[in-house]
Order: sequence, then C-alpha cells, then structure tokens
Amino acid sequence: MARGPGVPVAAALGAVVILAAVASWHGAEGKACTNAFPGLTSHTERAAAQLRPEPASEPGHHGHGHEQHLTPTDESTWMSLMPRRALRREEAFDWLMLYRKLRGATAGAPLPGAAGAFLSEVSLHDVRLEPGSLYWQAQQTNLEYLLLLDVDRLVWSFRKQVGLTAPGTPYGGWEGPDVQLRGHFVGHYLSATAKMWASTHNDTLKEKMSSVVDALYDCQKKMGTGYLSAFPSEFFDWVEAIKPVWAPYYTIHKIMQGLLDQYTVAGNSKALDMVVKMANYFSDRVMNVIQKYSIERHWESLNEETGGMNDVFYQLYTITNDLKHLTLAHLFDKPCFLGLLAVQADSISGFHSNTHIPVVIGAQMRYEVTGDPLYKQIATFFMDTINSSHSYATGGTSAGEFWTYPKHLAETLSTENEESCTTYNMLKISRNLFRWTKEIAYADYYERALINGVLSIQRGTDPGVMIYMLPQAPGHSKAVSYHGWGTKYDSFWCCYGTGIESFSKLGDSIYFEEKGDTPALNIIQYIPSTFDWKAVGLTVTQQIKTLSSSDLYLQVSLSISATTTSQSAKLNFRIPSWTSADGAGATLNDKDLGSLSPGSFLSITKQWNSEDHLSLRFPIRLRTEAIKDDRLEYASLQAVLFGPFVLAGLSTGDWDAKAVDSGTISDWITVVPSVYNSRLVTFTQVSNGKTFVLSSANGSLTMQERPEVDGTDTAIHATFRAHPQDSTELHGMSSITMKGASMLIEPFDLPGTVITNNLTLSAQKGSDSLFNIVPGLDGNPNSVSLELGNKPGCFLVTGVGYSAGTKIQVSCKSSLQSIGGILEQAASFVQTAPLRQYHPISFIAKGVRRNFLLEPLYSLRDEFYTVYFNIGA
Repeated sequence: MARGPGVPVAAALGAVVILAAVASWHGAEGKACTNAFPGLTSHTERAAAQLRPEPASEPGHHGHGHEQHLTPTDESTWMSLMPRRALRREEAFDWLMLYRKLRGATAGAPLPGAAGAFLSEVSLHDVRLEPGSLYWQAQQTNLEYLLLLDVDRLVWSFRKQVGLTAPGTPYGGWEGPDVQLRGHFVGHYLSATAKMWASTHNDTLKEKMSSVVDALYDCQKKMGTGYLSAFPSEFFDWVEAIKPVWAPYYTIHKIMQGLLDQYTVAGNSKALDMVVKMANYFSDRVMNVIQKYSIERHWESLNEETGGMNDVFYQLYTITNDLKHLTLAHLFDKPCFLGLLAVQADSISGFHSNTHIPVVIGAQMRYEVTGDPLYKQIATFFMDTINSSHSYATGGTSAGEFWTYPKHLAETLSTENEESCTTYNMLKISRNLFRWTKEIAYADYYERALINGVLSIQRGTDPGVMIYMLPQAPGHSKAVSYHGWGTKYDSFWCCYGTGIESFSKLGDSIYFEEKGDTPALNIIQYIPSTFDWKAVGLTVTQQIKTLSSSDLYLQVSLSISATTTSQSAKLNFRIPSWTSADGAGATLNDKDLGSLSPGSFLSITKQWNSEDHLSLRFPIRLRTEAIKDDRLEYASLQAVLFGPFVLAGLSTGDWDAKAVDSGTISDWITVVPSVYNSRLVTFTQVSNGKTFVLSSANGSLTMQERPEVDGTDTAIHATFRAHPQDSTELHGMSSITMKGASMLIEPFDLPGTVITNNLTLSAQKGSDSLFNIVPGLDGNPNSVSLELGNKPGCFLVTGVGYSAGTKIQVSCKSSLQSIGGILEQAASFVQTAPLRQYHPISFIAKGVRRNFLLEPLYSLRDEFYTVYFNIGA
C-alpha cells in the first residue's frame, strides 16, 4: 500500500504507536490487528454462526499461530517500554509509572494538559426541533419506539445472570438469552433515552430509563464485584486467553457509555457510581493480564472488537481525574491500528470498519484530554482517507462491514454497503474535527451523512423498523438484502443500537458555542429548530422553506428574540460548499449583506434584539459525483445529487443513463412538476374477498394484492399517471374530471413510457396509446372502465375469482368470448387515490433504454433503486 510522508511524532507519544505501525500485512481479506478469527470477523458472520455462549473451557490459542495475533515486530524493543519488575505479580502495580512509560516520558515528567479551546456542544436540553419537520418526525418515530420497549424484557438477561427474579420474557435477536452479545442494546438504550429525554423532556421516557438504571444497579450490587453484564465474566477469560467469543468488551463499552450518558446528560448520579465500579473491575482484569503475561499480551487481546473502550475511559477521566482511568484509556488505544494512521499509511483495507472507527474517536478524546497533537493528526488523516478513498456518495463507508482497497469502490456495490454503525461513528469523528478547526468541509460531510446515511435507515414512520446496511448496487432495495428491515422486538442488531441513538440526538450538531470576550454561536446545520442560548439571553429560531425540485434556492429564515437584555454576540452561519456564489445572498432586517462565498462563514456581530430577522438564500443545483474508483473503466459510474441530497433512480437493475454531449446536466435531467401529483391514480378490484390493484411491472400488466403498508414496491407499480396526449391540457384538469376523458396511462416508475392498446410499454405516444376512461360497465357510480382508444367497445379485463399475478387481457363487447357474459364485472375498476405520490424533490433522468424517476434516497423504503448510474453509456 502507498505510504504518505511521515508526521512529526510528539515526544510524549513514546515508541508505542510507531512500533505498532509496522504490524504485519495480511491483505484485504484480514489483518493481524483486526478481528482475528477466520469466519468470525464481522457481526453478521457471528450472528449467522449462532455461537454457543460457552466455548471450550481450556485456555490458550484456538487454531491460530501466536504470531498471527502478535502486534509488534520487535518484541525486545516493545518490552523495554515496561520495566520487568512492573510485570511481576509480587510487585505493587503502579498506574502512574505505567502511564508515564506508555507516554515515553521520564519518571518525573508532569502529566499533560488538555488541548486548546474548542467549540462547545450546546445542551440538547436547549434545542427543540420544529414540530412537523422531517427531522422532528424522525425523532418522534424513534421516541415512540423507545416508549414501546419494556423495562423487564430489556433487563431480563442481566437479572438472570446474577440470580435475581426476572419477570416477563427476554427479547429476541441479538438480545436473546443465548446470544453472546446480549446486553449491548441495553447500553445503547441508556444513551438514546438520556439524549431523547434531553431533547423532549418526555416524563414517561424518564421514568422508563430511570427504571432500567435502577434494575442494573440491583444487578451490580448483587454481583458484588463491580461487574455488570448480561453474560458471565468468564467471557473475559476467553478474551484474555485469545479464544473466540463475541466481542464482550464491545458490549461493556455500550453499557458504560449508556450509564455515563445517564449521568452527564440526564443527571443520574447513581449511574456514575456504577460506571466507576465497572472501571475498577476491568482495571483489575487488565492489571492481572499485564502482570501475569505482558503488556503485549493485553494488546493482543484487543484484536477483537472492543467498541470505544478508550473513549469511555477518557470521558470518565475528565470527571474523576483518576489517573487509573486515563491509563486504562491509553491501554485500549489499539496502537497497531493508530500506528498506521500516525505514519499516514492508507493501509486500512481489510480492517473491520466499525471495530476501528470508535478507536479513532477515542484517539480524538485523547487529544482533547492530553493535548498530544499526534492524535489530532491521526484523526485528521483518518477522515481524509475515508473521504478520499473509502466513502460513497452518501458519506457512508464499508462493504460487508470491512474496508476494501482504496479508490476501488466500483466492485463493492452490493446490498451490504454502508453499515449504519459506521455512519453513526463517522459523524462523531467529523463533528469533533469541526469543533477543533471550524473547517466547513467537516460540517458539509456531517450534513451529507446525516441526510443520506441516517435518515435513510428508518422505514418512514414505522417505529422500531430500521436497516443494518444501506444498499448501493443497481436495482436493489432496503427491504431485500441480507438483513432487510428489522423488527421491533426480535432484531436488536448493533445498527439498532446506534440507530436509536442517532434519532435521539438530531439536535446535537446544529449549534455550537464559542467562548470569548464576544460570545459566538456557530449555526452549521440548517434544520428547523429553536435554540435557547441562555448564556447570552437569546433564542434563535430557524425555519426552512420546504424544498422541491423546481426550487432554485434553499431558503433559510432565522429570527432572534431576546429573553433578557442581551450582550453583543457573533452569529456565524455556514455557507455550504455545495452551493454557488452566483445567486447566494443574505439579508438582515431586509438589508442586503452582500456576496457570500461557499465553503465559508457569514459572520455578524451586533447587539441582537427581538426585531432581528435574517434570511439566507443558497442556490441549489443538480450535479454528478463520480464513484471513488481510480480505474478508467469505472469513470462513468456517477451518483446524482441535488445540493446535499443523494438521488436514487427507481430501477430493478438498469443503470445506463444518457447524458448529452453538451455536458449540461439540465439537458438530460428535468424536474417533475408538482402538478403531476394531481394526475396519479390507482385502479382496484375485489376478488375472492381481497382487494387487488392493477400493476405494471417487468413489462406486463397484472393484478396484485393491495399492499397493507405504504412505501412498498407494489405501490410503485400500482400507481399510474393518467394524462392527456397534449400535456398543455394538464393544468386545467383534476382527477374528478378523469372519468370520460381520453388519457395516456404512464407507469409511475417509467416516466415517458405509456401502456399501449396491445398492452405493451412504449415511449412512442400516439392514437394506439390512448385509453378512454369511461363510467364502469358494471353500473357502479364509483367505478370506471378502461376502453382502448383505437378500438371502441374493447376494454381491459381481469376475469373473476382470480388471484395475485393474473394477467390483464383485452375483451370486446362484440366478442362472443367476452368471459362468459361477465365482461361488465371484469372490466370495471374503482379509481382510488394513488398508492404513491411523487416526492417534492423528484426528477426525470434520460436513460439509454428507459427514463428514470429520481427521488431522495432517504425517502425510499421498500422500493428498488439505483444510486450509481453508468452515465454516457
């Protein structure tokens, strides 16, 4: 792999990270530093294997040579970091000495200080999303799910583990009582509920989350050692013996982080006491491994997914100031991975993505706590590496949970792209980098990944229905992948945990405070919301004009109200990089503020009052973005974006787009006018007590069962645009006047294609494509019949007593074989409201063999779609 120029290594780092950087390379199929057991390297594989909770009882290596897990290549140099006497069990274990040795400092060196001032997170308690907005709806859907979950079922395995009475029944999926990862989701639940309560102050939710903490407190007290988990402590014996077990430290991190969030966000002091007890328990375990074996053996045991153990220990240290917690954080920093980043080597291919992104988040916390600049460089290089070589147009990363070769993403497009957990964690990394640097690129990334990678994983407003991966291959669906949509009570994947957290903290990255003589507020995401800026005595409310594909601008309106006599303050507004200077503008109290520069801030300093109103106008355009693949044969693969929105084309696999030679995107992608929604219709019939819909799929007309839920692929195929041959007549017509009219019938997902009188699809529109929509032959005032325009008296018919899949036929009144005299019934349909409507942001893209309807990826549910198009094929 290519290796970039080295970076200056801070003296405080010592040799640990750099030595580990030369860990042996095992190719893209796996590395010694990543999850080490073949066939058990991803969460998906482990879940599929259905591992028993008790592997063989004998300790030791399990089917692997010791050198496969060995992190350093020079053991004598590595071990010189630790005086031998510190490894002897009979000697007192000195955390201060160990800490200083890890840092490479002399015995008398002072402890490091924190890094400089950063932008401050505003409290979720002070941010409220605007009711009715897209983000508010996503938040409310998640709140509904959190309230559906039962406390006794959540903690069932915890109680069972310590011998307490466990009423009710346990949940299934990855929380099942025989699954080694059980308990992880409960940790996520604690984090999510703390942040959701801060975001909504829902009293019922507070009661539920407090009950979970109380139940876990009882379990920890019963155990008596500080240990708290839904699985036995023997799992850690197997970790330390380098034996396969499903990521127990990963689960412990979730529980510790959840309790810490209950303390820091929700104010539950009992939760902090529980975290400290857990930290003490695991410090004893780590100390024992180092004394019994070596520090190298401890790091070897980290070649299993450990979540963000370093991160949570750094956070705990900022609260307790206990050096033991800081040293433990260092001991979970996983130098064999951070070392590669320290020497700026893009060698992350073959690493399990979500094992290592949390380690980088911990490294960021190390920088904030210690001020060591190397860890800022590590995080910056890592983010740059992902963005330049390993991310999709959505901002997401990973294929099948792993990173592949850099800039070779074309071969990775499948149903198993962009594990949701990775997006959740990459957002944390970009957020921290923005707080440190105020660089717009990080805020732009956050916006892109939040819209396309987070909002995409909920199935509309169905509470507790989320996805694991975000498919990016041509002609795939969120519903049809390895995992598909999860269920409320029997999934609980890792991505369910990060999912409920993501939708609980949608307000956490809109506003950032900046301390100083003149306080400043950075507004970096344009999300309808209100922020109570208590420190300055101002309330800031932002509203966004609902965006449609015909809009030329994203329009933001901000109003300020003073809650007290306010002081002078600065407001900084992000000017997104995706906009353009031509047409961008801002007014303050109707006074023009001059030109705006994309990728920068608009800064206004004044003494604000309740009459102040700011308007922002950002030109928003279509554009294409090539896939990150440097091979010439894949140069034509490109995604289509509208501002920050990734557009997906409704498609079952066709991806050849027809860009014109002019190079102007508007020549081959056009707006779907909003008036088109008024011409949409669904035709239904009842057969054998079931309601069926007329459906057009794969070039044929059939009858299919009406879907019980919206957002399905069936709804797409059962929706038609019925319109006159002369589109200029469209604007004066409504669905009420459709009966008795002569219409073209266009399948919803095949714009520009119409059904012909011989029941084929054609892009040629003529007299043989017209249908007369006449009063139903059955005499029902609510029904219609579809008469062939060039064959009066001939109608589309279904038959009677049919089942799903029955093909549509043509039958004429003059025919003696008109379905045994029941033509009237078979030819009559009820014209209902459409099962599907165009999204406000909808476009039509010209294709080689057909046109594509483009809609925002986040809005799709079960529909089949294509993200990357072969443009100019």
